[in-house]
Amino acid sequence: MALQDLCNFGDMFQEPGYLEESPIQFGFPFASSESVPLPFPMGHGTTTLAFLFQGGVLAAADTRSSCSGLVACPAAQKILPIHSHLVGTTSGTSADCALWKRILSRELRLYQLRHGRRLSTGGAAKLLSHMLHPFKGTELCVAATLCGWDGGELDDGCRDDHKGSEADDSERRDTTETPKADVETTAGAPGEKVSLSKTQSSSCTKRQCSRRKISFSGPGLFYVCSDGTRLEGKLFSVGSGSPYAYSILDQGVRWGLTVEEATSIAREAVYRATHRDAYSGNFVDIYHVTPNGWTRRTREDLKEEYYREKERVKTRGKQRETSREKKSKHRGVFWRDKLASSEQILN
Repeated sequence: MALQDLCNFGDMFQEPGYLEESPIQFGFPFASSESVPLPFPMGHGTTTLAFLFQGGVLAAADTRSSCSGLVACPAAQKILPIHSHLVGTTSGTSADCALWKRILSRELRLYQLRHGRRLSTGGAAKLLSHMLHPFKGTELCVAATLCGWDGGELDDGCRDDHKGSEADDSERRDTTETPKADVETTAGAPGEKVSLSKTQSSSCTKRQCSRRKISFSGPGLFYVCSDGTRLEGKLFSVGSGSPYAYSILDQGVRWGLTVEEATSIAREAVYRATHRDAYSGNFVDIYHVTPNGWTRRTREDLKEEYYREKERVKTRGKQRETSREKKSKHRGVFWRDKLASSEQILN
């Protein structure tokens, strides 16, 4: 009870119907409780990136979790799977990111159970933005990039799902009963049969209009911040190492990349950021989102990329040396031939 009184949580848990509130309204009473100052500045940083290409969405991040000048965890997971076709890169406070990832996963699973389909990436970003906006101005620090593949069908109409299901059931009953009526009227008056067929066709058209759907498929990329910001784009890099990552991504990312080329660019961008940013480092995680779902590559130590970079520097140096030798040989042959021709003229 002492901890509840200290954090002002006692009134919230004594309310009889707090579980009936929406996930946006249900939360900790930050507005009523005073913010406690931190004993020392908590500097933290990271490097996360994501971009679109013809093979889907590629997300990459380092694994160093820092707290001020200390490395709290060298193998943290900053790319969190949300469902089979959606992952999110996280930057900010690790606990806040993990909590809101679980909340978003729960809400998306409930949506899928209620409606029988997955919520789109844009819808998930909008839901997360609306849930985070009430905490604007607090100590909450969450910056997420949602990377997903939208595939399936969505209803075009504005009817309620419960009413629509009841209408569908009644239409099914009507369609199952109409053949009997047609058989009875066939032996009697043919005019009645025509009228019944018209009503049956009208019910079919109504059912087709009520079930009209929009099919769509493709990758989606959204950035959501704890202040409620929601942005859609083709390339995002978040964290203290993002300026260094952008220097590689801006010149290398294009739509026609293959999976190997995109993976190489993402790995090099994270490596460049960790080389200059002290808050980023250790390993690199890469996720690839396709129509079949997300796949995770084996976690790779950034030292391997360092050795590969050394090899690339050596090969570039050798190429420069060979080109210089060729140029010098060409110049020597040129001047030798020119001197020989001048001697022949003098003789």
